[in-house]
Amino acid sequence: MSAPEELRLLPWTTPDGKPCYLSTDTDHSRLSLLADDVETAQMDSGEQVLVGARAVLADAKAGERAVRFALTRATESLEDVLRIAVSRGERTKAGDR
Repeated sequence: MSAPEELRLLPWTTPDGKPCYLSTDTDHSRLSLLADDVETAQMDSGEQVLVGARAVLADAKAGERAVRFALTRATESLEDVLRIAVSRGERTKAGDR
C-alpha cells in the first residue's frame, strides 16, 4: 500500500456479513500478514471444494443432498475468491498511483 488512507478489503466479514477493511501503510503488518495467510487458505480450500464438486457432478448416483452440499460449499468458496480478487485488484490499482 502506498498511503495509510487506502483501505485493504480483508478476506473475512463481520458476524453480520459486512466487509472488513484494514488501514495500514505497510503490507508487512501483523494483520496484513494474517490476511495474506487467510487468503492463501481460502484459495487452497476453494481448490479442494472444486475437486469435490466435480466428483459429485460426475457421479450419476449422487443424491440431492450431496449435490446441495457441493453447491453450497462451491458458493461459499466462490464468494471468498471474489472477495480476494476485489481486494487484490484494489491493491494493484493503488500500487499504480
